[in-house]
Amino acid sequence: MRLIDETALADIALGSTVLGSGGGGDPYVGMLLAREAIRRHGPVPLVDVDEVPDDANIVFIAGLGAPGVLVEKLPRENEYAGVLGELERFTGKTYSYVCPAEAGGFNGITPFATAAVTGVPVIDADGMGRAFPELQLVTPTLYGGRSTPLAMLDEHGNAMYLTSETNVWSESYVRAAVVASGAHAAVAVYPMTGAEAKQRLVRNAITLAEDLGRAIREARAAHTSPVEAVLAKQRGVLLFTGKVEEVERRNEGGWTVGKAHMSGLDDDRGHRMTVHFQNEHLAAERDGRVIATTPDLIMTMEIDSGEPIPAEEIRYGYRVAVVGLPCDPHWRTEAGIRIAGPRHFGYDLDYRPVEEMSR
Repeated sequence: MRLIDETALADIALGSTVLGSGGGGDPYVGMLLAREAIRRHGPVPLVDVDEVPDDANIVFIAGLGAPGVLVEKLPRENEYAGVLGELERFTGKTYSYVCPAEAGGFNGITPFATAAVTGVPVIDADGMGRAFPELQLVTPTLYGGRSTPLAMLDEHGNAMYLTSETNVWSESYVRAAVVASGAHAAVAVYPMTGAEAKQRLVRNAITLAEDLGRAIREARAAHTSPVEAVLAKQRGVLLFTGKVEEVERRNEGGWTVGKAHMSGLDDDRGHRMTVHFQNEHLAAERDGRVIATTPDLIMTMEIDSGEPIPAEEIRYGYRVAVVGLPCDPHWRTEAGIRIAGPRHFGYDLDYRPVEEMSR
């Protein structure tokens, strides 16, 4: 166990933006939420999954909705502190640990706000090793884990409790409810035991986010390339260097969807790239040929500063490096590709690892 203070939280937030693969919501917003909770209540314990008793009750804490909404409507502490209590009231159980559903984006940070207020530790793991746009796209699903019973709490104080036959049904019901709530709400979802967590979760996901954030920060201080630091840390691939020429973006069905079109710079001059997103970046297309797809991570980073640029923020004029990072091995299984590969999102493509596809 170790304690997460404001300095560690800032590195986690920066690294979570990389792991967000363009989505997951702006971690800076989540950092403000968690930082204020830590200032009031003190640092948050972060524990390795192996430190968790097998019979302990664990739950994911996450924000659900369209990331673009967070730019205009900031989440509040009472949503993330309160949703755990709502689940406990619904189930009659006590949850002794919380965990991010996804280590990417805003949701890599939200459990720290819950933990600071309630006093429960955060587990150094997650259910994706990145961010994904749908509730069922987590590693527990690959092992038969159920998303319900779940609780959802919105900014208006409305609470919803759900049991569902499948995780896909949970996504449908909760997505409809979150749209009615203004496209953002907090959820406590995928309750599991410590024993199940040890099998199902992506280990050390928060530490990875922190390491990536630190690598970017240290590269900036040393006046070296933060983009190269991230690629080296994750065995990634530089897919494209270019300037954003046009962005198509809209909020639709509780998601932020669209495309970012780029023209090449430096070695990529004369070439073009389009990055497709549904909250997260799902495919990168160079000169009409797809060279990276989900479940691998695709991220745009500002060339000089290495600042990761989420899909809801990218706009005309940005000079970006598009990087591809290998996903966690959970997703490269047959089951992982079936539920999170390109065909799930409507792309008529077979998945190939980014390190092979981009050659």
